[in-house]
Amino acid sequence: MKTHTKHTNLERRNNDNFAPNEISILGTNCTIISDLVQQVSQKLSNYKLAYFDASHAKNVSENMLSEYVFHHEGNLQITTSGNVNKFQQRLDFAQFDYVFINGNHYEGAKQILVLDEAKQASVFKRLEQLNRIQFIIKLKKETEFFDFLVEKYPTIKNKICYTIDEVDKIANHIDNLIQEKIAPIKGLVLVGGKSTRMGTDKSELNYFGKPQKEYAKELLEENNLETFYSVQNASEIENEISDKFLNLGPFGGICSAFQKDPNSAWFVLATDVPFVDDEVIQLLLKHRNPSKSATAIKGKSKEFIEPLITIYEPKAYPILLQYLAQGYSCPRKMLINSDVKIVEIDDDFIRNINTPEEFESAKKEINE
Repeated sequence: MKTHTKHTNLERRNNDNFAPNEISILGTNCTIISDLVQQVSQKLSNYKLAYFDASHAKNVSENMLSEYVFHHEGNLQITTSGNVNKFQQRLDFAQFDYVFINGNHYEGAKQILVLDEAKQASVFKRLEQLNRIQFIIKLKKETEFFDFLVEKYPTIKNKICYTIDEVDKIANHIDNLIQEKIAPIKGLVLVGGKSTRMGTDKSELNYFGKPQKEYAKELLEENNLETFYSVQNASEIENEISDKFLNLGPFGGICSAFQKDPNSAWFVLATDVPFVDDEVIQLLLKHRNPSKSATAIKGKSKEFIEPLITIYEPKAYPILLQYLAQGYSCPRKMLINSDVKIVEIDDDFIRNINTPEEFESAKKEINE
């Protein structure tokens, strides 16, 4: 008997409790935890990091006015009111590579346990929360594992252990944890556009002895990317992703790819740029920065990024949807106004071919 489901079963981004990648630090007082986070963050400044804590101020009245204070160097200070809500926090933390949590106040999906003899009772109270300890930190080298910890988790003594002053080693371990969660990349070839100026489907044009969509797909596959065609209406072919966001052009195709797999980055490639070759693909892959929303190509003399030769990271998906919510469906607009890694290249490599005359000229140049 078929069961009735009330909601569409969508693929979800892999989230921990509050963020895509989080770790709680618990077992000692809040000052030691926040100091450690500050020291480690300085060592990992190439990432986007956040710290999730509770206010330690007393008798704070609820704010009647939300204040947003911008500093000319780019810092933003927000004072507002609101409750902790895992769905809202996941939106707020979607752009961060790693979120540290004060485990004295909030439960993290993964943990760093600090062994502090003065806080045994606190650890005992949170014993059930210690189900994914990544490593141990000792305040004093001679501190022994608490008996109740060994009883509950018999293998805990096998965990990697540092002392609180080994900041470089702790930062390096966390660096590895961040690297482990970097999204894999898949390929997306955009096909089936209206091509009004060309008068025919540009993805079917033959520059290299085969339809350009096949050539583009092979370019990405030769760089070990599982690659799909973005199409308006998918057939029975497995490697096609049909538009779920209708009449939005490439923007809808990119969002549809993320709807299929929000946990991969997507290398998006148009079919009207026949001079993009393996060298260009490898250049973009080499300079990929997963901490950014995207890694994009820009012609050296061009003013704007080329949005359809771009690696979009999973963190780009909520940004794209936010633009759509405001009535914008231009991927370039989203890239221009987001934190993006730009790779400059000679304009010749990324020429758009839009008319029959340009096609004939380009094909002649390629054959020569």
